[in-house]
Amino acid sequence: MRQRRDNGWIIGSSCGLSSHSSAPREAVQVLWGGWYVRFGLLGDLLIQDESGAAVPLASAHGRALLAALLLAPNRPVSRERLTSALWGDSPPPTAATALSNQVVRLRRVLGPHGGDRLQTVPSGYLLRIGPAELDTEEFIQAVAAADTARRQGDWHGASGSARCALGLWRGTPLGELPLLAEEALPSVRSFEEARLQAAEWFFEAELSLGRHASALVELTRWAALNPLHEGLHAHLVTALYRNGRQADALEAFEGIRARLAEELGVDPGPALRTVHQRVLQADPDFLQPPAPTAAVPQGVAGPAAAPECPTAPEPAEAEPASWPAPAQLPADISDFTGRADGLTALTSRLEAAASSAGTCVLAVSGMGGVGKTALAVHTAHRVRHLFPDGQLYVDLHGFGNAEPREAHDVVARFLGDLDSELRGTPLPTHTDDRSARLRSVLANRRVLLVLDNARDAEQVLPLLPGHGHCAVLITSRTTLTDLPGAVHVPLEPLDVDEQRDLLARVCGAERVNAEPNSALRLLAACGGLPLALRIATARLCSRPSWSLGLLADLLTGDGARLRTLAAGHLSVRTTLASSYLALRDSDDPVERDAARLFRLLGLWPGLMFGIKQASALAERPEHVTAELLETLVDFQLLQSPEPLRYRFHDLLSEFAAESALAEESREDRDTAQVRLMVWYCAALQNAARTLLPGVWRFAVLTEEPAAAPPDFADGPQVTAWCTQELSNITAVVRQAAASSRPDLAWRIASGLTCHMTADWWTGAADECRELALRTAEREDDLLGQALMLERIGVVHGSSDRYPEASDALTAALERAERAGRDNVTTSILKNLAALHNQLGDGKAALAYARRALELDEASREDSVMLTTMAAVHLKMADFASAEAGFRRAAGIWRRHGNLYNTAVALANLGDSLRALGRRDEALAALDEALHINEQLGNLKSTTDCLLITGRTHLHFRQWDEAAAAFQQAVDLAREQRLPAYVQEGIEGLDKLQRLRAGAPPA
Repeated sequence: MRQRRDNGWIIGSSCGLSSHSSAPREAVQVLWGGWYVRFGLLGDLLIQDESGAAVPLASAHGRALLAALLLAPNRPVSRERLTSALWGDSPPPTAATALSNQVVRLRRVLGPHGGDRLQTVPSGYLLRIGPAELDTEEFIQAVAAADTARRQGDWHGASGSARCALGLWRGTPLGELPLLAEEALPSVRSFEEARLQAAEWFFEAELSLGRHASALVELTRWAALNPLHEGLHAHLVTALYRNGRQADALEAFEGIRARLAEELGVDPGPALRTVHQRVLQADPDFLQPPAPTAAVPQGVAGPAAAPECPTAPEPAEAEPASWPAPAQLPADISDFTGRADGLTALTSRLEAAASSAGTCVLAVSGMGGVGKTALAVHTAHRVRHLFPDGQLYVDLHGFGNAEPREAHDVVARFLGDLDSELRGTPLPTHTDDRSARLRSVLANRRVLLVLDNARDAEQVLPLLPGHGHCAVLITSRTTLTDLPGAVHVPLEPLDVDEQRDLLARVCGAERVNAEPNSALRLLAACGGLPLALRIATARLCSRPSWSLGLLADLLTGDGARLRTLAAGHLSVRTTLASSYLALRDSDDPVERDAARLFRLLGLWPGLMFGIKQASALAERPEHVTAELLETLVDFQLLQSPEPLRYRFHDLLSEFAAESALAEESREDRDTAQVRLMVWYCAALQNAARTLLPGVWRFAVLTEEPAAAPPDFADGPQVTAWCTQELSNITAVVRQAAASSRPDLAWRIASGLTCHMTADWWTGAADECRELALRTAEREDDLLGQALMLERIGVVHGSSDRYPEASDALTAALERAERAGRDNVTTSILKNLAALHNQLGDGKAALAYARRALELDEASREDSVMLTTMAAVHLKMADFASAEAGFRRAAGIWRRHGNLYNTAVALANLGDSLRALGRRDEALAALDEALHINEQLGNLKSTTDCLLITGRTHLHFRQWDEAAAAFQQAVDLAREQRLPAYVQEGIEGLDKLQRLRAGAPPA
């Protein structure tokens, strides 16, 4: 009996994972106290206990860890290598702890002796594997045995060992672990090369034993799967000739000769040419295998003896079809380009399905126009020879203008296509009964079913075969997450290289190379959608006088893209609309609500949304909005590049904006936009209050947001959120400036003070403030002007741009006084006092501080005023007053929980104590300030604190400590492009060198 295995090859009995010789098993049981485990890498990762039952290891990281260890059995694997296997180039901050946890879990999976099996070693971890426990080790031994037998002329031994080696394969190694498969590509390739070599030796042995008739079917399949492998094709030509098929043998040779010439530009090698000549000459001696050159005594098992391979029953072969096998695949695309990863993934799964029991269901999903059907049809044509009993195809019309196909009717069509006797005969009236009959018809056949454009899992479930050698390839715009047992293959837009290749193949490389910049603009406008690019290339091909630049200009005009991307019956807008209309016109209220959210999101092109923002926009509870967003992702109308974060493909963004304009009233559009603006204003106000407690008192928001803004635990969380949202905030400020609520532009921008304070990065935030200022000036809004000018002045001052800071703060003061807002005026006066203190003008600083106190007597105990006055005293060398002021200010900032200003007060307190000669107290204050700044990630303040620390060590003649502090400050200042601080640090190092040398200081 023979057993069917991977690649459709009936190779005979196998030494697979479920069959072992007793001696190795007994050895392992002694080694592990009776606990016997089998591991498999030659296919999806497999673990079996001694009864042959699968041992569950559901965690993807746990499976990746075990697989990485099995690739180096009985050898140490470093923690770095394992971390890379689990997380690639982006390990989490807790990777070391997470790896340790995975090791602990894996030891439990490995049974009572898991700790002995999986050992911690100095360089990492080591997994101990016993004899006959790992399929790759057995495979290597079997291939070596086949090689030895072949060299000795022992064709029986070579056949048996090669057959045993090949029987261990169950599919693509590490196919379920793509990250590790990429890392371990050399190892995987070496196994695959050895497998091909074993196959070549097996057929060589079979032909040498005169088994050309029984080997021909499987040899034909192997040759088809490896169209450029000369050794296999030489065996195929030989087998065909010895089976009396000289013409077919010559045709087979001509086929590989043409492929070698076309794809590699080479001629067949000597071995293949020799076989061809002997067939061409009808050599009678070539009809029989040569006589053996060496004999192996019967009953003697030498070193090349094949491993024991117990026989296994062969599945029943299909009865010969009485009806021509259906071949319904649509025409392939002659210039199909790209999709190498998707093509490989689908092809390998289908190849495995054709040779192993159990139906394979593959679901390709992606947005409209992304090329799902093209990929599915191209893949199906590549593997159709593996499904000789037919290829069925149906467009289920799940999306589009046509009525969706009913599974009840499609089953009837399939039954008639597969069996002529069922045509015109009554079929069961219930769909379930029809499906049962379809499963019976398909049970012993190798059929590929391509179910194109499915609406949902319910539409395809009745069409699926049961157990057997069939495969199903489904395409859908929904992800079909509820389709049991399906392997999901999401399809993304083409990358730039794939797009350029397609453009060059259709329009000609010379035309593309002549306009490289215009080609890039054209590709960007098509957004990676093959449909859009094929429409664009069709226009170029039908208009040879057009340049690429002309079409790119047409596509990049405002609102012109979707109108331009149409040719004949092809239209990007129509394709995208079919997904949206399926939701909008659905009977399901959730889907209709998702369509409304799609339109509202279209009011904000380019934004990356979280659930909270979308909740505010849609005015829905967060749990409802989360469901709507995921529905849009399932229908490929939204992308989710990060967990619980969403964005549009840019062509869909344009379509969503069109839909909002067409279907939402002006009032509803405006109200929705304002809701999101108000939400961002509230979020930034929360951020400012968290980062600047005790300082941020001015409430800029006059209404409640439609959804709760985020709550922030601490400053680092605020900084992370502001950094993540900065591009969104910029877009919202820009939109607010042109909306019915222009005041929201400055109300939102004012909250960005917290981001500026956190890391002093001002590029995008500056743009927001400048735009908000221009908007307030246009609306003659004095309060908005005053606040924006004050924020702009503070940013300039924090970045050592003192003249610009003075101009902005002076203008802010004038606007605040005209507006009659004393609280804003007081705040500006405090900042003017701080600025003039920085400029060394203590007199002016005190004057501004006194004016602030006159307006607000309570400011005398205000932490900001205390800090400002203490800084003036420090500048004027009144160190005792400075110390007292900074101590009081630091205490108040601590009570408020304001870490940033606590660190500022402590750093200046340390400087004051240095001048008073109190070294230990000064260094303690500076150490605490440095720790807080590092905790906040505030690099500018960290640099400033290091400079003060260097001066303090220098003051007390601690040379080495001073050198270290100054050098660290210089390095950090250079990284952050703070030239004034670089200069100050260098001057500190120069002074230190002079003092060390005994020279008087400059």
